[in-house]
This record gives sequence, structure tokens and C-alpha cells, in this order.
Amino acid sequence: MSTDVKARFGSEVVTQFSSELKEPEWIRQMRLKAIDAYPNLDLPALEKTKLTNWNIDQFSPYKYERSISSLDELPDDVKELVSTAQGRNILIQKNSSVIFQDTSEEIQKQGVIFTDLHTALEKHEDLVKKYFAQSIKWDEHKLTALHYALWNGGVFVYVPRNVEVELPLQAMYWAAEEEVGLLPHILIVAEDNSSVTYVDNYFSTRNQKPAVHNGLVEVFVGQNARVRFASVRTMDQDMTDYIIRRAVVGRDGSIEWLLGEMNDGNTVSDNTSLLKGDGSKSLSRVVSIGTGDQKQNITSRAMHDGKHSDSNMLAKGVMKDAATSIFNGITKIEKGASKSNGEQAENVLMLSEKARGDANPILLIDEDDVTAGHAASVGQINEMQMYYLMSRGISKEEAEQLIIRGFLAPVVADIPLDSVKERLEQAIERKLAR
Repeated sequence: MSTDVKARFGSEVVTQFSSELKEPEWIRQMRLKAIDAYPNLDLPALEKTKLTNWNIDQFSPYKYERSISSLDELPDDVKELVSTAQGRNILIQKNSSVIFQDTSEEIQKQGVIFTDLHTALEKHEDLVKKYFAQSIKWDEHKLTALHYALWNGGVFVYVPRNVEVELPLQAMYWAAEEEVGLLPHILIVAEDNSSVTYVDNYFSTRNQKPAVHNGLVEVFVGQNARVRFASVRTMDQDMTDYIIRRAVVGRDGSIEWLLGEMNDGNTVSDNTSLLKGDGSKSLSRVVSIGTGDQKQNITSRAMHDGKHSDSNMLAKGVMKDAATSIFNGITKIEKGASKSNGEQAENVLMLSEKARGDANPILLIDEDDVTAGHAASVGQINEMQMYYLMSRGISKEEAEQLIIRGFLAPVVADIPLDSVKERLEQAIERKLAR
């Protein structure tokens, strides 16, 4: 680690930051252990992607922002994104600070907690401590250590037993400064027989200098509970994005991942469903478009421990220019997880001779009494399809757009939330138009 990095990320900086927030001692000690271990830990080993030359720690960790009392104080371009929010349940983080949050009285009366993670530590410490860093450990590798040392902001969602939250809870993460470090930690807990939908949007409005997002998501799904997690990410080309999401699912519980990985910069997206309980389920839908010389590594993973557990994964990628993307699908069925089913498909469409896409379906089966299947395809636009459309008077550009939209439709059409679908469609239009 360089002297500059030590100056910005050393134990003194971490201690000062933790003290200013009046964090519990156990959080401070975890931060200090993580920053001390960081130089000696390895980078994560990714399939066909080396992170050696990627921006890991070239950013300023803490950039404080003043709070706002009304959404009218936001810039017009940001306000447009907020306008898609359904209901009043919204939280906005700008750089290192949560600048606005509003929670409806209705869900508060139900006992639902929806607040920033620092506030949750102050008011609900025992509850946060029970789950924080339990599914993703601080010492797994270099990225997790750096996150746990420097995390700032994020969200805590807690849904009590037998409570159904009807409207989505929405969070927005906004990188608005040069060389910023955006490191939110998202913690979602759905107790038995509950349900909740969480939606977040990531975007940046910065001058083009190197910056980093390093975020973790932990989701705990109780028995017969349901969590729907949707995310659309549209950060700029100099923002390197590392996101690790992990859900632990109890008996008859379900997790749905609806993910639009639409950044312009290098991206690592690692999404795992740990199907611990019998009858647990996971569904994953991922769409991504690569442009320029962007590099992406996107992994969807389902780990079956419970009997009769079920997973279904679908990822669609479109590669333009000289973009490179790796799509990994991993289904692991452990010994004893009988009657389980795992299905996955990864499809990549390349629009340029310089573009590269790789689809890697992986089945790891240690139990005989299961069903599992996979499909993968990588290729260019079908010339016969182009010929057919152009023979009907459609221009080459329009024909190509129609084929791409048809290719992505199985993912986009599966998204049941209008606000997320609208945001994703806007991101698709923007990237295809470049």
C-alpha cells in the first residue's frame, strides 16, 4: 500500500471517522481490523478477469454533504430520477452522507424500520449487530476488507413477522464529486411471513476523474418471507463499481434479484442466493450493455442446501465497441438437498468485431435426486433476421434496434415494477444510442 493510501485510509482516519459518528465499539474494532488486514489480503479471484490494474483504492473515502429538507432542493436532473418513486418511502445518499429520507407513517405503525445504517446503529444496535457482517465477512478478500474499514451510509430495512409492505422502499446513491468513494452497506431483514420490495438507483454527476463504488448488500429472508430486490446502475466511465450481494433464505422463503448493470465504467457484480431452508427459492434476472472499452464481470450464483429448493437465473448482455463482459452462472446443489431444481441461462450478443462476450454456465451437483439445467449462447446479430426486417422496408439501424430489444425482452418483461422497468428502459436507450 502506498504512502498516499496509508494517509487516506490508515487507522487514525478510520478511528476519527468512527468517533465522529459515535459508533459502537464493536463497529470501530471491525473497521480497524479490516484496515490493518487490507494490505495483506488477496484480490478476489474472478473467472477470466484480473483486477490487478483496476482502480481499487484511488479515491477519497469521506465526502460530507449537508442534508436537504425537501426534494425541491435537488438539481433538476436528479429530481427526474426521484419522480419515479412510488409512495413516500425514499432515502437519498450523496457521496458519503445520507441527505434526505422520508418514511410513511403507515409502515412505521407496522413496525417497519427504513432508515440509514448509521441511524439504525444508534437506535437499534442489538438488531443491527445480530445481522451485520454475518453473510459477507470482512476478511473474505481485499474488497470486503476495504469496505468494512471505510463503509459510509447505506440502508437498514427491517420488516417484522407477518408484515407485508405494499409499496416499494426506494434508495438513491449519488456520486457527485471527483475522486469520491461511495461505500454504502445495505442490510435487509425480512422476518417470517413478511414481504418487502427494495429498489435502488446508482448514478453519478461528476467531472471525469477516477472514483470507486465498493458496496455490500446483505439480505436475510425468514421462513415463508419474500424479498424483491431491484437495482439499476448508471454510473459514468471513470467510476469503477464493485458490488457484492448475498441473500440467506429460510424455509419456504424467496429472494428475487432484478438487476440492470448499465454502468459505463468497469464493473464487478457478484450476486449469491444461499438457499438454506427447505422449499426456499431464488429468481435472478440480469441485463447489461457494455460500451467503449468497458470491462465487466457479472456472476449469478445459487447455493442449494435445503431440500426442494429452487433457483432460476437468466442473464442477457449486449456488447458494443470494444467492450468485454464475462457472465458466470453457478448452480451448486449440496449433498442432502434432494428434490432441488436449478436452471440457468446466459446469453451474450456482440455488435462489433472488437467486442467480446463470454458465457460460463457451471453446475456443481453433489446430490443425485435433483433436476438441473443450463443454456448459454454467445454470438452476433443473425444476418437472416436483419435481411428479413430490411426487406420489409426497415432501415438497418432500426432493424438492429428491434433485434436487440427482442433479445433483452425476456429480462425486461419479467420486471414487475413499473418504475424500475422505466428506469431500465431509459438506461438501455441511452447506451444503445452511443
